[in-house]
Amino acid sequence: MPHAMKKLLLLLLTACLTKVSIAQSPVIIHKDAEIAGMVAEVSTDSLKSYINKLVSFGTRNTLSSTTNAQRGIGAARNWILSRFSGFARTSGGRFMAKFDTSTYKPDGKRIDSTLILTNVVGTLKGTDPDDHRIFIISGHMDNMRTSVMDRTGIAPGANDDGSGTAAVIECARIMSKHKFPATIIFVAVCGEEQGLLGAGFMAANAKRDKWDIQAVLNNDIIGSNNTNETNIIGNTRVRVFSEGLSAFELTEQKAAAIRAMGLENDGPSRQLARYVKEVGERYIDNLEVVMIYRPDRFLRGGDHLPYQQQGYAAVRVTEMNENFNHQHQDVRVEKGIQYGDLPEFMDFEYLRKNTGMNLSNLANLAKSPQAPQEVNIAVVALSNSTGLSWKAPAGKAAGYYVLMRETTSPVWQKKIFTTDTSITLPYSKDNYFFAVQAVSAAGNEGLPVVPSVSRKH
Repeated sequence: MPHAMKKLLLLLLTACLTKVSIAQSPVIIHKDAEIAGMVAEVSTDSLKSYINKLVSFGTRNTLSSTTNAQRGIGAARNWILSRFSGFARTSGGRFMAKFDTSTYKPDGKRIDSTLILTNVVGTLKGTDPDDHRIFIISGHMDNMRTSVMDRTGIAPGANDDGSGTAAVIECARIMSKHKFPATIIFVAVCGEEQGLLGAGFMAANAKRDKWDIQAVLNNDIIGSNNTNETNIIGNTRVRVFSEGLSAFELTEQKAAAIRAMGLENDGPSRQLARYVKEVGERYIDNLEVVMIYRPDRFLRGGDHLPYQQQGYAAVRVTEMNENFNHQHQDVRVEKGIQYGDLPEFMDFEYLRKNTGMNLSNLANLAKSPQAPQEVNIAVVALSNSTGLSWKAPAGKAAGYYVLMRETTSPVWQKKIFTTDTSITLPYSKDNYFFAVQAVSAAGNEGLPVVPSVSRKH
């Protein structure tokens, strides 16, 4: 076969393989060595010690004692603050810990007396004074028995939500020793079982004070591997719940633009869920991050919801296989079945993986550049190519990834790197969704920005 013919066939084969890769091949990006090292530090022993300590307080019901040194929500929050304060002492002044307190009056529902509610907040201040982004990881320290008003009975709360609280503490322990351009907040909230009170208080204050919250990772029930009823067992999958579109400031004009572009599945929280899946699976072996296209489970609600209601991108991380015999249950044996949220029903290796998944996402986000500005897709004439343009972000970016996915794909399928602030691609804008994310010199990519339509050349 002539050389020219061989070359032509090779080019055609390459083109075919390129087209197939868009539809089928996963996006593979190198790992950041510092992040991989932090993930490797996540310890099952540490997580187990946190869970056992939280369980030792007997109950962490929001209405329980705030003055008893050994039992109740007051003792639990004091212990969490002591952990955070210990991390602060070895952080070189970058990590700060505090109580964040609010007062609630009886509501005739889940509060029957005046309540002083306290979140425990650890803040790892970003090193770039011009980077005001904030990334939050949360879990709720409070728990409940069968009755949310039962403030005295034994309520271990090992998994709900000792697991999420333990993940927050472990991430703070490890990450407080490192530097990040952006700020990370680690929060153990209270009042979740009383109606998302602690998260609602913090989200409202953040909006009032104009915090630039870019992402909230809420962890609620992430440490058990099996279900009741169906008896499914497995610790290789974790769910991330996200809303498709935020109702916050969704004007009729914005809704019309979203419908026109088919972006109903591309709201900020849904984009965050895609990011969590990609980065989490990059760093954690034998863990599939399963995106659930719902804000939360039926009949339940979590601490990410108040942030969504304030217009922030927020998702809920929850185990794949829930066992309702060990949630919101009095500790008892009934017809041979052990009920109650006890540590013996937890899988600490699974909790380690889920904690590492959170850590890798927080670290990658906080190390990434700020987002590109004024991202546009040119729509000026009928064309089978796509032109994108944007402005450089505040701060420094080493380059940009242009993301592509077919309109039916749940995840981004192709990344194209460029150091320019515009690009023309030989793919029809009618057939794909696009976005742009800034990338650091170490390869840490920020959250994707979906383009707006531009009618200019």
